[in-house]
Amino acid sequence: MEISKRDWKLYREKIAQWQENYMDRLNKEYIELLSSKEGNPSDRFWELEKRIKQDRRHPGVILERKKSRAFFDIVNLIKLNVITIDDLEDYSEELQEAVKEIIAR
Repeated sequence: MEISKRDWKLYREKIAQWQENYMDRLNKEYIELLSSKEGNPSDRFWELEKRIKQDRRHPGVILERKKSRAFFDIVNLIKLNVITIDDLEDYSEELQEAVKEIIAR
């Protein structure tokens, strides 16, 4: 699905904040991991290093912005719990319905 110019503009405005919110959640998870009393400090360090390597490739952290991919990126961000359907309230009804339809499949 090709998104409208209005939805594309909105997407470009919102994606950075969505990613910031996601990275904030990751940071809190990292803090919790490092603050844990379980295991050795070195184990926690290496677990954090492993998590960061994984997370740095996640769409909630890095995403190539292309209009042709925006619709599928939005669907993927919802499936990966970076955003929710509620985050799409400012978007066109057409886009919201198309996203809901894809997610329901």
